[in-house]
Amino acid sequence: MPELDVKAPVITPAPDTGTGKPVSVTALRKTYGAVTAVDEVSMEIAAGEFVTFLGASGSGKTTTLMMIAGFCEPDSGSIVVGGRDVTRLAPQKRGLGFVFQQYLLFPHMSVWENVAFPLQLRGVPKAELRRRVGETLDMAGLSAMSRRRPRELSGGQQQRVALCRALVYRPPVILMDEPLGALDKKLRDQLQTEIKRLQQELGLTVVYVTHDQEEALVLSDRIAVMRDGRIDQFDTPRELFERPRTPFVADFLGAANFLDGHLEERTDDHSLVRLDTGGLLKARPQADRGAGRVRAAVQPGRIGLCPAGDGFCTGTVETVTYVGTLVRVTVRPPGGTDPVRLELPAGRAPALGERVGLTAEPADVSVFSDPENGG
Repeated sequence: MPELDVKAPVITPAPDTGTGKPVSVTALRKTYGAVTAVDEVSMEIAAGEFVTFLGASGSGKTTTLMMIAGFCEPDSGSIVVGGRDVTRLAPQKRGLGFVFQQYLLFPHMSVWENVAFPLQLRGVPKAELRRRVGETLDMAGLSAMSRRRPRELSGGQQQRVALCRALVYRPPVILMDEPLGALDKKLRDQLQTEIKRLQQELGLTVVYVTHDQEEALVLSDRIAVMRDGRIDQFDTPRELFERPRTPFVADFLGAANFLDGHLEERTDDHSLVRLDTGGLLKARPQADRGAGRVRAAVQPGRIGLCPAGDGFCTGTVETVTYVGTLVRVTVRPPGGTDPVRLELPAGRAPALGERVGLTAEPADVSVFSDPENGG
């Protein structure tokens, strides 16, 4: 294999690196003048866990990641990795791996040299360096391309090289800032599978940033949904999708339908909502027992069709859009309210203009107080 000829200071690795370590973030806060970018964010990430920060632009997800990495110093709060307080340490002293959206490969180096570079900086002996580079390239399916330059690789291959460069020294935590954002959907899907496989095989802790809901659901053990510098909900993908705790999470994760009405009955088993359209909708128990105005939320894929006059609502089919294995349908309820969106199997599409009833299982319906309307 080629030898590297790069003059650079040797980086001393953090103690006991090489396997996934837990990460503890406590009351992190970061302001820029009058703008609060991150506001008292706290979380516990287990060793070997894949956690994603998910949110729109400006939600605080990247700033939180940069504080963990050491590229951005918090105003207050603490960051502990594997029991070691790294809050005020320089990035190179934290022993963490980082994968950016931009590949940042050295154009004059081969794939092998790019991946070997972090080990050379750490003073790893040559025999060990060759072994670890070879193993890492094998895992990523890049051994046959080891002598190529970055310009000879596709975008997906370049991102795999960047991932290998972060993995090769077996850091306890890998931080990834939208690493697949510049790729097309097919390549993103392929690399999602590879990233998850490598993370599980090596037992690494991964903290990942994305604004792509599907990507977060596919990759993550848990997701922190962020908004305005805070965490709205930190939970498993299933809990976030099926049991959102706020209307924002319900809408952001699944583009939920929101149906307004009054809470007519509340028991330990269910909530009963009298919708503004006149129908009754049975839902999971409301989190609080307050009466008044409420908003019911149900995902498009959890609403079914039934005969007109049945279900919680009857309306007219306005649109039917074929998107491969399913159809997207909108149904207009009476009274000029917003249309209800459905996702149905492709063979079960209703006809345009047809009168249909809508139904949903209570376990699929969340109910939230509506403070803007007296709830």
